[in-house]
Amino acid sequence: MIALGGVIGAGLFVGSGAGIAAAGPSIVLAYAASGVLVMLVMRMLGEMSAANPASGSFSVHAERSIGPWAGFAAGWTFWTLLCVGVAAEAIGAAGIMTNWFPGTPSWMWVAIFMAVFCGTNLAAVSNFGEFEFWFAALKVAAISLFLVLGVLAIFGLLPGTHAVGTANLTGAGGFLPKGSNGLVVGLLASVFAYGGLETVTIAAAESENPVKGVGQAVRTAMWRIALFYVGSMLVIVTLIPWNDGSLTKHGPYVAVLDHIGVPGAGQLMNVVILVALLSAMNANIYGSSRMAYSLVARGQGPRRLGRLSGGVPRIAVLSSSAFGFFAVLLSYWWPTTVFAWLLNMVGAAVLVVWAFIAVAQLRMRRRLERETPDKLVVRMWAFPYLTWVALLGIVTVLVLMALQPDTRVQLYFTGGATVALAALGYARQRAARRG
Repeated sequence: MIALGGVIGAGLFVGSGAGIAAAGPSIVLAYAASGVLVMLVMRMLGEMSAANPASGSFSVHAERSIGPWAGFAAGWTFWTLLCVGVAAEAIGAAGIMTNWFPGTPSWMWVAIFMAVFCGTNLAAVSNFGEFEFWFAALKVAAISLFLVLGVLAIFGLLPGTHAVGTANLTGAGGFLPKGSNGLVVGLLASVFAYGGLETVTIAAAESENPVKGVGQAVRTAMWRIALFYVGSMLVIVTLIPWNDGSLTKHGPYVAVLDHIGVPGAGQLMNVVILVALLSAMNANIYGSSRMAYSLVARGQGPRRLGRLSGGVPRIAVLSSSAFGFFAVLLSYWWPTTVFAWLLNMVGAAVLVVWAFIAVAQLRMRRRLERETPDKLVVRMWAFPYLTWVALLGIVTVLVLMALQPDTRVQLYFTGGATVALAALGYARQRAARRG
């Protein structure tokens, strides 16, 4: 359920509107292409995580396959990404609450959410799983209902609707109304909407049967991506013209539900979006604390973060939550400077993580085949060809980011941070060897 819910985030419910405005109906192709890339990355990560379950996930794999510097860079990059994500999600959730309860301060809601999810993650890992199970169940139910209603509306089977055919897919400029440049912008938007799936392999390490859990999650990735992401985009652009202002003003899901006459659609989707934001907060606090704990356990960070209490790395949970809460404060104090810098710093971090996963899998697979082939219970398809295809895809997206003015700054910030972390990790590696 964590894997299933992990594909359905606030980026899909809210951020997809900007992608549709940029790419038009071709957003379906953009989500399909980036979905194939994510599917390949998850398959590679699943192969390594099923063979060697670890709470540090890809950071551990990168360390073992590439070197300690790679594990250090990948791990702390991901930790920063998740902590900044906690801040962004807390701000978004507080915004919904202040709309419902005018006059209440945003910081109060941020403090409440941070306290609740920090507290549940401090108590026991089962609390994280319990919260995510119900969050995922609600999100899956909401998106499934949306798809059913959307398909019925497309064929004119709902009261007050008529069959729309392909008019919205081919009208208003055609399937590619803004040409290849619009498709590129949509592709970049769709890539980052998939971020966060990696957390499932971190959680799997603490489950009763990690090998089976990872295997099941990865094997069903294809239909989840096809159904929830690509299916949603197809329903949206089929039912509503891509240049309809309501798609960006209210969000594509609210716009569709209003269009087909679902009463109270706006508030209904706000509830779902709030759940998606809180789910992401919960998962990011969990994932960042486990990544920090794993890094410290391998001598890659401050020792205090590695202390366990009741089976939970509580100091790591508190530290990760504190960083997230501090980032929220930065957004209030310096929204256009310091917080914007933080957001830019992690803008392309998910691509850095995926690149480490691909390189680590290339190297680890050979070793597993040679030394412990029985551990290969989940195998990357058409190895090594599809691994190279995935790497090429990651490099292509990075090049496209460099060509787009809006994403170029993110690429530079993330690249600088990654190089700095890699250099620090390499210096630590050299020092450890001399010691």
